[in-house]
Amino acid sequence: MKVGLVTDIGGRGDQSFNDSALRGLETWAAGKKFTGSGYRDATPEEIKSSIPSDLSNVQPPIERLPIEPLVLQSKAQEDYEPNLQLLVDQGVALAIGTGFMLENAVKTVAKRNPSSQFLLIDSPLLDAQGKPISAPNVRTVIFREEEGSFLVGALAGLVTKANRVAFVGGMEIPLIKKFEAGFRAGVAATNADAAPRILISYTGSFDNVAIGKQIAQDMLAKGADVVFHAAGSDGLGVIHAVKEARAAGKNAWVIGVDSDQWPVAPDAVLTSMVKRVDLAVHTTVWDLAHGSFQPGNSVLGLKNKGVSYAEVRVDFPGKAAALQRVETLRQKIVSGEIKVPSNIAELASFKVPL
Repeated sequence: MKVGLVTDIGGRGDQSFNDSALRGLETWAAGKKFTGSGYRDATPEEIKSSIPSDLSNVQPPIERLPIEPLVLQSKAQEDYEPNLQLLVDQGVALAIGTGFMLENAVKTVAKRNPSSQFLLIDSPLLDAQGKPISAPNVRTVIFREEEGSFLVGALAGLVTKANRVAFVGGMEIPLIKKFEAGFRAGVAATNADAAPRILISYTGSFDNVAIGKQIAQDMLAKGADVVFHAAGSDGLGVIHAVKEARAAGKNAWVIGVDSDQWPVAPDAVLTSMVKRVDLAVHTTVWDLAHGSFQPGNSVLGLKNKGVSYAEVRVDFPGKAAALQRVETLRQKIVSGEIKVPSNIAELASFKVPL
C-alpha cells in the first residue's frame, strides 16, 4: 500500500524534524533510502545504525512493512493543502502532515475525503477558538518537548564554564515556548548562577540558515558557551556558528534538536533533544499495515520514549557525574516527581528539585 507524507517548508535535508519523519517512513517502514533521484533498498546495516539503542525493544517493533512511500515537499505554506489532496488523489492509504503548520490543511482535506486516513504530527486538530477537536479519520501526535528540553538544559547547566547559556527558537509560538520553558527549568535545576543569565532569541522562521548563524554568533560574542536551538533548518546555522567558534579556539558547545544532530558537527554538538517523530510515523504506519489504525489524539513524552536526549559522544571534565545527574532527573520526571513547566507562566512557579 502507498503511504504519503507532506513535509513542512523546512523540507528534506533539515537533519532535524522533517528528516526524522522521513526516517520513520522511508528507512524504518519501507526499508528504503532516498538517493536524490529515487529510492534504493536500504542495507540491513543502514537500517540498524539508524535505530537508537533505547528503541531496540520498542513495541510495536521497528520493522520493514509492505508499504511504498510517496513524499511531497512543500516550498510554501500554500502548498500544504494541494499536496495533501494530491496524495489522496494518488491513492495513498495514509497521508501524513509533518508539522503544526499543516493543521488547517489536514483538517480541511480530511473533511473533504472522509474515506481516507490521515496522521498529523505536532498539533491536534483545532476548532475556530483554538480548542482541540477530533475527526473520525485523523490521528494526531504531539510531544512533551519540555521534558527532553529540561534534560538538555540540566546538562547545559553542568557543562557551562561561563555560567551563560543560550536558547535560539524558530517562530515564537506556544510549541517552541515549550522548548524554552523546559530548557530554562533544566538549567535552573543544576546551575542557579546560570539560570538568570540565559540568553533567549527567536529567528521568526524555520528555513533561514543565515539568520540562525547570525543570532548564534551574537550569543557567543556575549559570552554564551552552550547554545540550544529549536529552530528547524535555522538551527543548522546555529550549529555552524558554534563549530566555527570552536575552530577559532572558543570552548563552546551546541545542542541540537529533533534528530541526533551530532553528525552535522561531531566536534561541536554536545547532545540533541530528540523528538521521536520517526517513531510516531513508524508506529502509525505499523498500525495501518496490521489493520489496527485508530484515529484520535496521543501525547508522547519521556515515559513512552517520545522524547529523549542523544548519546553524548564528546568528552568534557566531569562527564560521568554530569550524565548521572541528568539520568537521576530523567527518572524523577518519568516517575512524576518532577513536573516540567510547558510554558513561561508555569516556569515562574517551578520549584527546583533538590
